[in-house]
Amino acid sequence: MVGAHIGTISQVFYERLFRAVPSLIDTFNRTNQANGDQQRALAGSVASFASLLVSDDPVDIDAVMARIAAKHASLGVRAAHYEIVRTHLFAAIGEVLGEAVTPEVAAAWHEVYTLMANSLVEQETALYQRAGVTSGDVWRTTIVSEHEYDGAHAATLYLRSEDGSPLPAFLPGQYISVRVPLPEGGEQIRQYTVFPGRTRGEWAITVKRIPGGFVSPVLCDGVRPGHRLVVSPPFGVLVVDGGDEPLLLVSAGVGVTMTIAALRHLLDRRDPRSIDVVHIDRTPYEQPHRTEISSLVGALPNARLHVRYTEYDEIRSDGRTPLSGLPLPTNAQTYVCGPIPFMRAIRSDLVATGVAPQTIHYEAFAPGSWFGLEDPPPPPKLIREQIRWAVQPSHRADGPRHSRRRPR
Repeated sequence: MVGAHIGTISQVFYERLFRAVPSLIDTFNRTNQANGDQQRALAGSVASFASLLVSDDPVDIDAVMARIAAKHASLGVRAAHYEIVRTHLFAAIGEVLGEAVTPEVAAAWHEVYTLMANSLVEQETALYQRAGVTSGDVWRTTIVSEHEYDGAHAATLYLRSEDGSPLPAFLPGQYISVRVPLPEGGEQIRQYTVFPGRTRGEWAITVKRIPGGFVSPVLCDGVRPGHRLVVSPPFGVLVVDGGDEPLLLVSAGVGVTMTIAALRHLLDRRDPRSIDVVHIDRTPYEQPHRTEISSLVGALPNARLHVRYTEYDEIRSDGRTPLSGLPLPTNAQTYVCGPIPFMRAIRSDLVATGVAPQTIHYEAFAPGSWFGLEDPPPPPKLIREQIRWAVQPSHRADGPRHSRRRPR
């Protein structure tokens, strides 16, 4: 019953939360709130987590929660926020489901939420400690040292510390959050992959201008050298590893910044591995870091660059995809970054050619998008039968009633 109504519950939850704690509005992406992505993300995350708890196969729940924990850490989420969320989430469940929320149902869902919250708080605490900050106190001011347009729709910002000291080190593939004040008031937070600046101890980010966006036009066209930006430390679990397996780095648009960070790291280590770099863009005019990626690949002894100009997620009528016809390794560790449809198309294409799904890694900043990229298996047959049984009315003398027996 909760699963069937989780979308409505999520909508009621956010309405309650923002009425009670208006200061939290700026923590969430306004666009995602307006188009419903944030509500669907909450619904998907809670439902997916609950499903894992009743799976027939053992699941490492902490690993599943690691991406969410990293995102939360980059936003400065604190342990106290989880109790605020609990209050308004369960009030929303009660409002939507009414008498169906028996004491047993309420207790079960409080247990689910407690397990989920505890996993996230534990991981976020460790992330804060690793970053050298107190829990939730993630924000620092940086200075924009350079601003340059990069391709038709993007700009790269180079950041340094206020006092000239080196900014914290990061791993290739990690991201920072940027907190941007809006012209009409309030602020918004966005995440961008971080890569090395031109001088040691500096960071760089590339921002794609989104027409009608709240943040990207400000960063692309309103920020200039000398301006201050409030940012978080680097976080993120998608990190290009230091093994000896071949690498396949696939990107589209500004997703190339993950590839740039990885190639810089590999070049610093003089990595001898076989590396295939695939970048997809609509036109050369729109391709950010076009010269740099070519230069980095050329400097690595066993790297090859493949650039194609097409729609990101184009699958032609003949079944061809952006990867069709490319001589790519099937035993590589693959890292993908770009728009969600693009990553979904790339993953499907690779799996169809025999690449093991567990070797395909991806980064996505849209809320809950990690769940949408993978194809979850259907619930185990036993669970499906128990769910069907649990909601069947039993005809008794006092009328139809639903069994309250709880599935194992």
